[in-house]
Amino acid sequence: MEQLARRIPGVRMLRAYQRSWLSKDIVAGLVLTTLLVPQGMAYAELAGLPAVTGLYTSILCLLGYALFGPSRVLVLGPDSSLGPMIAATLLPILGANGDPARAIALASMLALLVGGITLLASVAKLGFVADLLSKPTQVGYMNGLALTILVSQLPKLFGFSVDANGLVDETSAFLRGVVDGETVAMALAVGLGGVVLMAAFGRWLPKWPGVLVAVVLSVLVASWLGLADRGVRLVGELPQGFPPFTVPHIAVADLPLLIGGALGIALVSLADTISTASAFAARTGQEVDGNQEMVGIGMANVASGLFQGFPVSTSGSRTAVAMQAGARSQVTGVVGAGAITLIILALPGLLRNLPQPTLAAVVIVASLSLADIPAVVRLWQRSRTEFTLSMAAFLGVALLGVLPGIAVAVGLSILNVFRRAWWPDTAVLGRVEDMAGYHALSSHPEGSEVPGLTLFRFGAPLFFANARAFRELVRELAATTPSPRWIVVTAEPVTDIDTSAADVLEQLHDELAADGITLVFAELKHPVRLKMDRFGLIEKLGPARFFPTIEAAVAAFQQIPAPRVAHVDPEEPTGPRVAPGGHRPSARP
Repeated sequence: MEQLARRIPGVRMLRAYQRSWLSKDIVAGLVLTTLLVPQGMAYAELAGLPAVTGLYTSILCLLGYALFGPSRVLVLGPDSSLGPMIAATLLPILGANGDPARAIALASMLALLVGGITLLASVAKLGFVADLLSKPTQVGYMNGLALTILVSQLPKLFGFSVDANGLVDETSAFLRGVVDGETVAMALAVGLGGVVLMAAFGRWLPKWPGVLVAVVLSVLVASWLGLADRGVRLVGELPQGFPPFTVPHIAVADLPLLIGGALGIALVSLADTISTASAFAARTGQEVDGNQEMVGIGMANVASGLFQGFPVSTSGSRTAVAMQAGARSQVTGVVGAGAITLIILALPGLLRNLPQPTLAAVVIVASLSLADIPAVVRLWQRSRTEFTLSMAAFLGVALLGVLPGIAVAVGLSILNVFRRAWWPDTAVLGRVEDMAGYHALSSHPEGSEVPGLTLFRFGAPLFFANARAFRELVRELAATTPSPRWIVVTAEPVTDIDTSAADVLEQLHDELAADGITLVFAELKHPVRLKMDRFGLIEKLGPARFFPTIEAAVAAFQQIPAPRVAHVDPEEPTGPRVAPGGHRPSARP
């Protein structure tokens, strides 16, 4: 039992469970159910699947995470951000108006693939892949996703359907439908009423279940006014009974597209779960176990896929609801799964009069919560480069589609990392009155340099991509008039060096020495110095050219007698010679 508790977090949680938590977990589980049922159904339809599959998915993923997930409070389930990705993966395989049974089989296999990828990632300890989506690209991706979801739900909100895919085509088809008079007035009234009601509860009564209130009222209105006879589509009676254990059967030819979609879904699910887990762990005093979180997500997806479900992720909003309701452990999720099972088995007709426009309203409100316009404004104010990255990710999702959009977002994040290493921040340092240490003269033009000494900071590892830029910057510094006698590379930010950069440093040393200039290093990290020693650079440059601190390098320079200054013609200009960049280098190349 001890061995089992170490390996399975759910067993460990039950062994430490306190009796006083039970009443709170039961209440929180029942409150959570009121959110899980309508959202699960709505997000299933967003993914292009029958509404009941959202309930199957909710049950199994809650049980899977309760057993294998490390967090006491996280709630997994169908997610608005994954719905369009699932639909985008299935649509090329199914085509328009595909067979629902085949759609369920493909979605279940997609869940199994996502679970398998996430479990393999946990074995390989690849939790860091969640960092492939930087914050600016995440903001852009989520804003694009919010717009895509919003537009896709507008026809259902207005009471009609369109046969189109992609933001531009769906927008065009929706506008044509409105102009052609396809709007069902009663459907629009119910849908807009749901949006306004849920938004109002979220704004002024956030602790109240606004989704539940909107669902109950719309069911009552549909029954009372006979909305089905007025052209409003209803959910209808759900299939009765729990889905059997099913291994989905698909064609081998469908696997490549499913695997591509599963990789994107796994990345988004993992990034969402790790970030949500970190946020809620800070509130509860827990530590985030990234690899075990991957196991929890993986097992939740596997459980869902074996019972006619689809891929899932963490939900920040549902987790917040559970915490506000007093949840103490994953027993909350088990209670929620039990309550949904009871509805399916005993009360399948409970939601038969739920209007489809209300489900569209649930999805639209969720999509609005994905958008983060204030973050875009902050990016514009703080960094135009990161703002551009965010907008590129936004346009990638909006114009190319959800799955290409995630590829664009990841690619932009990786390119941004490379850009920072390729064109790092650089500066010439000097003394500033009343300030300790040495500071960038570009930020403190009132500062001064030690005559004959140039302190140069290069803010990145030295490797093949930026070695030439480093060499050109040092050459510019050497070309100033009067030329420095020492160029000291303040190398504290240089965390690595490769053979290409080592060859450049050796060549640069020879060039500078021919002009009477000494290349010196200060604050070099020990692992980098060991590499330079292995490359033969320490012997080539001389051990006396490496100093532990900038102050030590400056003190050593000041002990060297200054050379005698030759007579200077007063008519001859003595200011600094303009370097190839037109200025003394103190910024990026």
